[in-house]
Amino acid sequence: MTDDVFKALADPTRRLILDGLVERNGQSLFEICARLASRHDLGMSRQAVSQHLAVLEAAGLVVTRREGRYKFHDLNTEPLERIATRWLAPEKPENTP
Repeated sequence: MTDDVFKALADPTRRLILDGLVERNGQSLFEICARLASRHDLGMSRQAVSQHLAVLEAAGLVVTRREGRYKFHDLNTEPLERIATRWLAPEKPENTP
């Protein structure tokens, strides 16, 4: 699972998608495409963005939910938290060596 997270984060477009979900969670594919085009001048096809979202979803960084015929994408920070805590040393009491 950790390898999938690093692979997903390695691509700058996927990081831009995650940044967009931080700003506003629960976006549709159309909204993500529009945000990439308007804010970052990335004119990507819906299929290309959909493939990036599939990689993010496989890594657990994005979760989806359906409402009627619409699919919404939400950021899931749990995989990032697991990676961060893996290498962070627990705090030691002040009087311990």
